[in-house]
Amino acid sequence: MARVFIISNRVAVPSPERAIHAGGLEVALKATLKRHDCVWMGWSGDVKPKGRTATRTMQARGVTYIVTDLSEEDFEEYYNGFANRVLWPILHYRLDLAEFTRRDLSGYLRVNDHFAAELDKVLEPEDLVWVHDYHLLPLAKALRERGRHNRIGFFLHIPLPPPEILTAMPNHERLIPALMHYDLVGFQTDGDSQNFARYLSTECGMPAHIPRGIGVDERTMRVGAFPVGIETKEFNRRARRAARSSFVRKVRDSVPGAQLLGVDRLDYTKGITLRLDAFERFLVANLKWRGQVTYLQITPKSRSGIPEYADMEREIDSAAGRINGTYGDVSWTPVRYVNRAYTRTALAGLYHSARAALITPLRDGMNLVAKEFVASQDAADPGVLILSRFAGSAAELGAALIVNPYDPEAVGLAIVRALDMPLAERIERHKKLYESLMENDIKYWGDRFLNALTGNDIHRTKPLLPPQSPDVARPTWDRGLATSSSARHSAATPRMSATRAALSMRHPPIR
Repeated sequence: MARVFIISNRVAVPSPERAIHAGGLEVALKATLKRHDCVWMGWSGDVKPKGRTATRTMQARGVTYIVTDLSEEDFEEYYNGFANRVLWPILHYRLDLAEFTRRDLSGYLRVNDHFAAELDKVLEPEDLVWVHDYHLLPLAKALRERGRHNRIGFFLHIPLPPPEILTAMPNHERLIPALMHYDLVGFQTDGDSQNFARYLSTECGMPAHIPRGIGVDERTMRVGAFPVGIETKEFNRRARRAARSSFVRKVRDSVPGAQLLGVDRLDYTKGITLRLDAFERFLVANLKWRGQVTYLQITPKSRSGIPEYADMEREIDSAAGRINGTYGDVSWTPVRYVNRAYTRTALAGLYHSARAALITPLRDGMNLVAKEFVASQDAADPGVLILSRFAGSAAELGAALIVNPYDPEAVGLAIVRALDMPLAERIERHKKLYESLMENDIKYWGDRFLNALTGNDIHRTKPLLPPQSPDVARPTWDRGLATSSSARHSAATPRMSATRAALSMRHPPIR
């Protein structure tokens, strides 16, 4: 039976520490790791002097893990350099923060080639390969250059901006078209899929109408939206248990009145400074809530070695201190700003006890905190989700209070509305949100992607390419794949959920 090779920048090898601080990818792949014969490969997390790096294989809980070290040079150029100083800001629409150097690009390509070389040593022809995230955009190209014809899929966990932004990236033509070496390219939202389809049309000359064709000299690339979910029922049970813990009771008892909660990694994409501005405007305009609501912002530090993050940390510290100094008193601290990580169980209990969550990223691929907050609520007395329209999860969670994070005054008004919202409205909104989570539970996510990769899916889709000009035709659709004209006239084109979008594109064999 074919194995599933999961390739990612970091590998979640089981350990007592990982059990406490499970990452998002680890949670998303949990069901896949249980159901399939999996090999998970990626960076070990260790940085060693050049010539002393090694690749190791280990077994744990029925999964094979292959981890490879990075040299100091590779780490600086591939990870700190190109991945985090170029791709991360640009893919989050922040051209102003990108710092491109050819040296870092060379390091990025070199590490991807190294991953491909290590994978090539153990890959069998029938194995499936599932590559994750922006660190590994050109990995399939490196494998194809080694003569590999395996089914290879790619999923981008962060946003993909429109071609107007992508083309501003130096050497974009070496990276974005490299995705065409994958058999399936998956995104979080239809908007991301559409942006990729537009790029292929405008920059690569891919025609909008492409017949399906799989043969000796052809490959079919498909593009689809596969939004990541969470384990909804399990997280709800976790939250109800955690709400009774001494930790959560202690926090709840220490907060006068209502609790407003924000949970984000320290990153400029999260919009925390603007969020604090919104909370301050709320305090200025609503005297009755002073002393009656506390904003708890939990923000674990990340990428401390990058100067922009250190500057951002000081800016947030200053804003929180200013608000507390201006509006607080000896019995009430308006903002509690905490720079440490908590377990998912502890966070679930805090979500459960919060009156409202303030999730207002400036741009996010999905944002699972928003989904976890919804799953954690007591259906009989739920809290209110205030969610940025620029979070990928907003496409599914339309019953939340959707806000523009760049408008602090509007966000402040949303806080008032959340705190004053009648119980009946809170229950109705939560019911719709919870139903959305159940429809896209994480236990189906991996199989949905792998089925599409192997061609076993029966996705019925809508077009990804919007009309652009009279001389660019829209694609036609049947059962999730663009079809030849003869098949098109004999088959209906049923309508299906946007979360199952798939675009089929044929192109010459890759050499």
